[in-house]
Amino acid sequence: MHVQPYLFFDDRCEEALAFYKKALGAVLMLMRFKEAPDPPPPGMLAPGSENKIMHSSFRIGETEVMASDGASRGNPEFKGVTLSIAAQNEAEADTLFNALSDGGRVEMPIGKTFFSPRFGMVVDKFGVSWMVVV
Repeated sequence: MHVQPYLFFDDRCEEALAFYKKALGAVLMLMRFKEAPDPPPPGMLAPGSENKIMHSSFRIGETEVMASDGASRGNPEFKGVTLSIAAQNEAEADTLFNALSDGGRVEMPIGKTFFSPRFGMVVDKFGVSWMVVV
């Protein structure tokens, strides 16, 4: 069994993918609604959403995360979920944390804890919560 996160950015998916590619080195693929073999059901999408992301996946290290614009209604919410990213060392943790913090909100500054030489919590500019840990 395998569990994968699927994030719905509700109209900001393309921007989020570019951010994660730059911040985390994410390798990605994507498909727009207009590229689907079958059109979405009537009323599912906001008008003019043909160029929005229907489905994408991106790899961060060994993990695949999936993402979409969803119904593109403009109100993404990521509540009750945090993505945890394990860095190889303290320098990498600092780099990842600082990249994810760009335009976001630091919940717990990165630093030494009783369980790790480096740990911090941040909500990125898209509202996705992250824990960075060595």
